[in-house]
This record gives sequence, structure tokens and C-alpha cells, in this order.
Amino acid sequence: MILRLSFLTFLLTAKVFAITVLVSRDSISFEEKLDAKKLITKDVSSINKACEPLTLEKLSEEKYLTARYINKNTIICMKDVKKYENESVIFDFGGVKIEKKGKVIYENNEFIRIKKLDGSIEQIYKDGRLK
Repeated sequence: MILRLSFLTFLLTAKVFAITVLVSRDSISFEEKLDAKKLITKDVSSINKACEPLTLEKLSEEKYLTARYINKNTIICMKDVKKYENESVIFDFGGVKIEKKGKVIYENNEFIRIKKLDGSIEQIYKDGRLK
């Protein structure tokens, strides 16, 4: 009788000590925008100390990009994601608009210098030609 009661108590308290985490339903590419459709919530008993799990509330408040490739059925930690910042520059050459990912680091009357996401620098002249 005591064994049954202790087992029943264990089952009831196991859910209380569970940690709700987001787990990837499919594998997610590097620097891909996180979508709630690709994630599921699971209750786990323990997680790695270095992992601060991403919560559904944080995901609904802000947009996140993956900071690394994430395999299927992997717990999503805060170190695995970074906040999404729109780092793109739009050039308007009359009827043609071009959007490039990067930041403007210098601009004058003749050209614009852009630092791309990979760290390289590109110079685009105002008349549309590249250096």
C-alpha cells in the first residue's frame, strides 16, 4: 500500500518539477527565422546547466534568427538564437530598387560603402555601377 502511494505521489509531483521547453520539430538552417510552426513544446525533467531555454512568450514578443544549425528534436536555448535585426539597405536607382543585406558605413555624393554580413566591404556608386 505504501509503495503504491509513494509511486502515485511520484507521478503527480514529476509533472510539477518538469521544465517546459521548445523543441525543434524539423531541422532548422543557420540564420533562419524561427517560426512557431517548426517548434513544439515539451516537458522535460532536466536540462543542461548552460542552456537557458527559449520560451514561447519570448518567441511571441520578438523575432529570432538561429545562430547555428539546429537538428531535429533539439531543445532550443537562448545561446542558439539571436534577435532579428533588419540589416538591409535599399538603393533606389530611378525605376529599379535593389535591396542588399548589410550596414552603410560611409556615404558621399559619388558612392556608398556597405559592410556585408560576411564582413566584406562593397562600394556601390550612385549611378548603379559596382567598384
